[in-house]
Amino acid sequence: MWSSTWPWLNVFFLSLAAAETTISSRNFRGILNGDSGVLQSLRPTSEDSFDFSPSDYFPLRNGVGNYHTGDLTARWRLEGEAEWQDIDTAKKRNIKPNSTADAHVLLHTTFDDVFPDAAKHFTLSRDWSIEDDDLVLKATIQVKDSSKIELGAFGFPIEFNNIFTNRTAENTTAKCVLLDPYIGLDAGYVQVTRLTGTGPNLIVTPYSKDSRFEAWRFLDEDEDQPTYYQSQTFEGIYSWQTLTKAYKEREWNASDPWNEPTSVMLAPGKSISFALRFGLSNTTHDIEEAVASKGIPVAIGLPGYILPTDMDGQLYVNSKAAVSSIEVAPPTALTISEQLPKNTWKSYKVNSNKDAFGRVRVTIKYDDGRAQTVHYFVTDTQENSSEKLASFLFDKQWFNDTSDPFHRAPSVISYDYDAGKQVLQDDRAWIAGVSDEGGAGSFEAAAMKVAVRPTRDQVYKLETMVNTTVWGWLQDKTSDNSTNPPTYEYGVKRSLFYYEPNALPDFKYDPSIDWKTWTAWNKSDAYAVWRAYDYVHVSVIYWALYNADQVAPGILTVNNATWYLTQAYHTIMAAQADIVAYADAGLMGETVWLLILEALWAESLTSEADKLEAAMKERHDLWANQSEPFGSEMAWDSTGQEGVYLWSKYFNDSKTVEKTLSSIRGYMPTVAHWGWNGNARRYWDFLYAGKLQRTERMIHHYGSGLNSLPLLDSYKYNKDPAGKAAFHDLRVGYGGHMGPLSNINKEGFGAMAFHSFPQTLKWDAYSGDYGPNFLGHILGACTILVNHPDFGWTAFGGNIRHTGYGDAITVEPKDSVRRRLYIAAMGLKLEIEAGAIESFTYTPSTKSLKVKLEQKDANGAKTTNFKVEDTLGMGIDLDTDKVRLQTRRLTPRAPHLKKRRNGFEVALPAEVELSA
Repeated sequence: MWSSTWPWLNVFFLSLAAAETTISSRNFRGILNGDSGVLQSLRPTSEDSFDFSPSDYFPLRNGVGNYHTGDLTARWRLEGEAEWQDIDTAKKRNIKPNSTADAHVLLHTTFDDVFPDAAKHFTLSRDWSIEDDDLVLKATIQVKDSSKIELGAFGFPIEFNNIFTNRTAENTTAKCVLLDPYIGLDAGYVQVTRLTGTGPNLIVTPYSKDSRFEAWRFLDEDEDQPTYYQSQTFEGIYSWQTLTKAYKEREWNASDPWNEPTSVMLAPGKSISFALRFGLSNTTHDIEEAVASKGIPVAIGLPGYILPTDMDGQLYVNSKAAVSSIEVAPPTALTISEQLPKNTWKSYKVNSNKDAFGRVRVTIKYDDGRAQTVHYFVTDTQENSSEKLASFLFDKQWFNDTSDPFHRAPSVISYDYDAGKQVLQDDRAWIAGVSDEGGAGSFEAAAMKVAVRPTRDQVYKLETMVNTTVWGWLQDKTSDNSTNPPTYEYGVKRSLFYYEPNALPDFKYDPSIDWKTWTAWNKSDAYAVWRAYDYVHVSVIYWALYNADQVAPGILTVNNATWYLTQAYHTIMAAQADIVAYADAGLMGETVWLLILEALWAESLTSEADKLEAAMKERHDLWANQSEPFGSEMAWDSTGQEGVYLWSKYFNDSKTVEKTLSSIRGYMPTVAHWGWNGNARRYWDFLYAGKLQRTERMIHHYGSGLNSLPLLDSYKYNKDPAGKAAFHDLRVGYGGHMGPLSNINKEGFGAMAFHSFPQTLKWDAYSGDYGPNFLGHILGACTILVNHPDFGWTAFGGNIRHTGYGDAITVEPKDSVRRRLYIAAMGLKLEIEAGAIESFTYTPSTKSLKVKLEQKDANGAKTTNFKVEDTLGMGIDLDTDKVRLQTRRLTPRAPHLKKRRNGFEVALPAEVELSA
């Protein structure tokens, strides 16, 4: 609760006494503040108890420098001058503007008295109005007859209730929203989605020809205010920028903006208006439809906007105006070819050129004068990206200095790409300490690659790390309370690196680092084993080596597969002990724990499997009785949903499953921009794992890969897979799934995340906590085939190659693993354990599927475990060499199809046929 003794209240409540302006339409009820005329409250009439604006905190944020929707910012200069002059209504909050109302507008405000120097040359005014029951905000600059000015920047701050400060989890979900931009010029918009993941939601669109969405600029405020601006509980406020040239000349001169920065020159007596429209969408999956209803062009890229060089993309455009041209920057990065229209959608094929890499801007120009930008990111092939990543990890990030006093060698350790060296010291001990997400991320990424595509040298290095550095140092072998600090069997330390000069007098700590911080743990703090998240990372490396042996039998040389599996089991169980905190929260990457449980069953380790299942059931039962079961170390987070979904589905708790999916929909958007498409909300972890440390909207941090798992999994059980809601989930999930590929640069370095502030727009130099992101990518890798009513047959994760025989459709998987596929029309989920899926052919008329399997390489398994699930209960049969079996329970009808583990053994190579 807020304290009534705060002096802020006495000051601010006085300003609220002025007459307010009421907003009333069929869509909205709201309030414009009586003094400043900014938006104080905006409620949808369909749910009047909910407010998009943080009206309950308005008294605490009504001072000088606090931004609200309705504030205006600009930069201008007279013709011939070099310096820009600033206009910022929030910074002049102490000066009341002149406001009036008439029959045509709710409120008309002029700012001549607020900005007297600017008023010598032009008049700035603002109008609030209702248009077709939507709220419209318009700003006009009218130049006086004696002046010619250049307007180099203009922005609309957009404030809605993303303030979590001092709210309970339940209150945060019920009251708060998140804002996600599509920075697409005349087709740009902002979606304001509720944390419930349900509607109504708000959409902000351009309402005049000059109101293009050129940039999304973060607005600085005093961080010491009571709402803790730019913190974990209040990300902060951004501005819709229609012009940005003035920022590019100053603050953004070292970055490459999303869109070309522009300005306008206004002759004497001329004027320009900028306007935004605030409308509603009923659900997250009809946001694009709602945007289109406002006359805004909509572009949809399939399967998404991160495009490997060997994958085909499709771009669909819905616009009343004809497309006059399409431009690509850099011009040789993409080839865009027009195709026959798909219903009302203009259709284009998109292919990247083999040497292309990185950001690509596609500008669509319409014959009505508008322009739209679609933002792509081109990567190497998925298989090559994984190989390059692993090579970098096991080469540049391989630390083998056995004289290291912290016992970190050998290990895959954190890396600073800008400096070109390993991170062996950092004031955040864990980053250099091979633990926590920020330090374990590198070996976790290495483990996930080895798990699915093992090579002998990489497996040997990982085994050496496990048996030398992990087991006995990072993870305690025994329990002993007599040691200082004490040890706990299977306990995982928070860090191997620590700052304690007295304990290591011969070790030279870097004097340039400020060690006077809580994050520079001493040995006792570093060796503490109470953080449950750390146990997941260690269980991953054990499971990875176990799984590598399933993919390539005999590849292990230090311990056998069963040893690694039982080590993983004991690590999970140790995380459930009373001394371990956060074990009752959903943990990043714990999807691996289900794979470990399944492996225990398959290896007939029944006692261990029973105990592990019981431990997970206890956690699930807790979540099932919580209104908000997504807690973590943070006040609000997007990490627990993966685990909560996983075990709720496992224990047939459909209510919690749907609650979890709704939660993800509230913070994970789809827009025509590689950076925001499928980008789960994260904005504080640069502080804990990045080199450039600040609270900032992160692009493709590990939330993308991990949150894609529930969306992609749930899609495979959706009874209407081509429907609007399911297809939306698929697009969002696939966007998150592909996000981690963009983090891998040409050389193979995996960055923790991309900095979205326009003055930076680059990947962080630290590897940091990239590992969980890649884990999500690998575990979600699958090729999905769906027939959409508008877009036709679409492959996510592969390329469609029509054979020409009847209606048969052949698909070549291009995903990172090539061992999973899903045919939506059949409700058929197929997975192999080793080898690879070379191609598959689906014939709609007979509802039959042929799958070609290959060995992949000479060192791989000669047979594979073949699993099929009929997710929609369509009665699918499997047919190989005229052997048929019912796949719901996979009971063989002929003795020569050998039952193996939880599937069937198939010799490689093979061709398998299935039918419904």
